[in-house]
Amino acid sequence: MKEAKNLHTPSMRKARKRTSRHTPVIDFARHAVLKDIGKGRLYHLDTYGCQANEADSETIRGLLGKLGFRETDEESRADLILLNTCVVRSSAASRIFGELGRLKRYKRENPDLILGVAGCLPQDESATKRILEEHPHVDLIFGTHNIHRLPELLETALLSKEKVVEVLSEEGDIVENLPKRRFHTKKAYVNIMYGCDEFCTYCVVPYTRGKERSRPFARILAEIDALIAEGYREVTLLGQNVNAYGKDLEDEKTFADLLRALHERKIARVRFTTSHPRDFDQQTIDVLARGGNLMPHIHLPVQAGGDKILGRMNRKYTRDDILDLVGRMRKAIPGVALTTDLIVGFPGETEADFEKTLDLVEKVGFEGAFTFMFSPREGTPAAKFTDNVPQETKKERLHRLQKRADEGYKKGNERFLEKTVDVLVEKESKEKGMLAGYSPHHKLVHFAGSTDLVGEIVPVRITEAKTWFLRGEIHEESP
Repeated sequence: MKEAKNLHTPSMRKARKRTSRHTPVIDFARHAVLKDIGKGRLYHLDTYGCQANEADSETIRGLLGKLGFRETDEESRADLILLNTCVVRSSAASRIFGELGRLKRYKRENPDLILGVAGCLPQDESATKRILEEHPHVDLIFGTHNIHRLPELLETALLSKEKVVEVLSEEGDIVENLPKRRFHTKKAYVNIMYGCDEFCTYCVVPYTRGKERSRPFARILAEIDALIAEGYREVTLLGQNVNAYGKDLEDEKTFADLLRALHERKIARVRFTTSHPRDFDQQTIDVLARGGNLMPHIHLPVQAGGDKILGRMNRKYTRDDILDLVGRMRKAIPGVALTTDLIVGFPGETEADFEKTLDLVEKVGFEGAFTFMFSPREGTPAAKFTDNVPQETKKERLHRLQKRADEGYKKGNERFLEKTVDVLVEKESKEKGMLAGYSPHHKLVHFAGSTDLVGEIVPVRITEAKTWFLRGEIHEESP
């Protein structure tokens, strides 16, 4: 493959910029000209990272389907291999670079293979530079802002035999009516907004995803109405900070307004992620208190438990703010399940600071936590902080935090013993004859049942509570 004449590589400096411009809304269906460039070709897609990446992969699958490609699980058969990537943690980036090295052999075996890297990793200026320098066998690189350009980018890569690199560093637009091929037939992700303006000192998301920009209210409802008509039972509203939804809209719609509208619709379950504690207002709590199809589970990433570290992280709230917020949630939504994200070993964290995090986890009663050791991400303010917490100390603190979080998992599960919960059945369990799905409180439940129950909501009586999941049996109604 020839080297590209023009490389559109990212710039972290440009990605930091924010303006007051109105976000353009582009109708993909109106402007797209799709060709059958994938006819007779197979693609293989691997997805790394969060739900936003999964939602992006659903769009990539939709676009490739429209181009005539068919999906395969076998890398050796693929004419196109795409990695849709994450860059939030250094471990994720390391894994992806390892995969690029492993995939080189397929390129040797099939010189016509197109190998591509998409998503958040290319938005990192240093990462794209490394791909170009260390992995010249990669043919296609694009980021999070121009997924809708995939047909044109692929056409150039396939027909012109040129390396294609188009990674935009901008605030971002909103592209509507993109085709999707969803991973599930009963559960769907629905983006309600994109980007982030919080600029936490450790996080690259504001640079990789652009500024906060909300989808039009009516467009979101129209997408969900279509999902309801197709028989979907659950939607998860996605945003880097769903609580900020509507702040940039002229009609002044809010996240609470959106939840209120969905509460009236005939969809069995509504979930959302992720919530920034600073923007979680009382209006939203009051709407969630209505229950019904609004699920009693809130993921609330607090990141740390002491004011000093929260300040250094630029989280814009205090420990007391968290305790007050949680108190109002529990008062309005009895039995609500709370989960969180936590970072240990942030620069400057002392043992006393860490103990405050442990204490907050216990005081709040989190029923689950994603826990991470701090790792500096190039281009963020925290990357310039003196990382004065020894690696062994980080590992030891992470172990202690995980132990405390696991206790919360187990305690949160035990409260459902001998109770009957409604389970949306997702799939067959790894254990023969068993099914797996989630309860309203987002508890994983395993129980014996027929595969024709997949996609149904089934009452299950809980008989056993493990740390990570529940076991139960189908609850037979009395005649």
